[in-house]
Amino acid sequence: MNRTIRILCVALLTTVGLVGASLPARADDDHREKCERRIHQAEDKLKDAIQRHGEDSKEARKRHEQLEQAKRDCPDMDHHDMDHHDHDQH
Repeated sequence: MNRTIRILCVALLTTVGLVGASLPARADDDHREKCERRIHQAEDKLKDAIQRHGEDSKEARKRHEQLEQAKRDCPDMDHHDMDHHDHDQH
């Protein structure tokens, strides 16, 4: 009986440890996805402003500032990979 309880306790602690360890990673993934979405939306708005008003327009400058702000709001993101991906599409 004592051995069975010990095995159950170890199994329970292992399960709780595995679930607990995965929760912060999920929260980080959600934060990363939201950041990526905001950055991509800002990139799309910048491209649209450039197409409609020109690269040196005040609208394009405003959208560029918003893109830079979105990147600053997500300091843990690797923007170089995203920038490289963006340039591949042109």
